[in-house]
Amino acid sequence: MTIVLRDAVPGDEAVLHEFDQALATFESLDDEFTSSVEDFAAGLFGHDAPAKALIAELDGAIVGMAIYWFTFNTFSGKKGVWLEDLFVREDARRQGVADALMEALRNLSQGRLEWDVLDWNEGALTLYRKLGAEPNVGWTKYGLRPHPH
Repeated sequence: MTIVLRDAVPGDEAVLHEFDQALATFESLDDEFTSSVEDFAAGLFGHDAPAKALIAELDGAIVGMAIYWFTFNTFSGKKGVWLEDLFVREDARRQGVADALMEALRNLSQGRLEWDVLDWNEGALTLYRKLGAEPNVGWTKYGLRPHPH
């Protein structure tokens, strides 16, 4: 089996949206998944698009994706990468696809590659530990939602 990684291009937004919707279902976050295919097209390929995506193909079929954006670490002065979503179709798991996506993202970063993971997602935790990743102990994640209009 051959894994090929490529940058997502216009026309990939539907499969990226489909994969992200499957991820939301897996994470029991369907109620938070309100984006459209058009939102993905604008967010990944539109003018000043804030995010990028990598597509993973296995023997010519699209089986996985990573949605990310670049960050800047002020302490090191280096460009980093924030991984927003990583997804591999269930029938393509344990074949090195996630490992290849993570390595590609690591290579895009001059500093840190960072992401969040749900504490109950043992499959993801196992993968990340295998790659040598460690939790950021001592840090608490905060967030604000947009103001209601």
